[in-house]
Amino acid sequence: MRGLLIGLALVLLALQWPLWLGEGSWRDVRDLREQVERQQAANAELEQRNQALEAEVRDLRSGTAAVEERARRDLGMIREDEIFFFVVGDDEPGTLDVEPLPGSAGQTDPGPDSRVPEDAEPATDTLPPEDPFDG
Repeated sequence: MRGLLIGLALVLLALQWPLWLGEGSWRDVRDLREQVERQQAANAELEQRNQALEAEVRDLRSGTAAVEERARRDLGMIREDEIFFFVVGDDEPGTLDVEPLPGSAGQTDPGPDSRVPEDAEPATDTLPPEDPFDG
């Protein structure tokens, strides 16, 4: 009798083994459900992004307001009747892109009038202070 009970317990254990620890077990099912939830969240984010892009495409196709806004924002374009003000803030340093003149600096001839007089003061990078009462 005792051998029969041990045999039945072993058979029961052999049948339960795949359910708990084998392929397709409870643990695998739980992991797959978590993966599905993560993928659904990623899909929802991508769906929102796609809807925003579709709305932008509709705006660009339907009228000139969206095209004008993109040109202003991305290309810095202004209308002919507008005045452009460039405001430099503390958080963003202003830069000025300057293109060099055609030809290299070594090719230019300074000419005879380019000599600096011997009694001239050296150049400085600062401007003299302005008189606030000068009109």
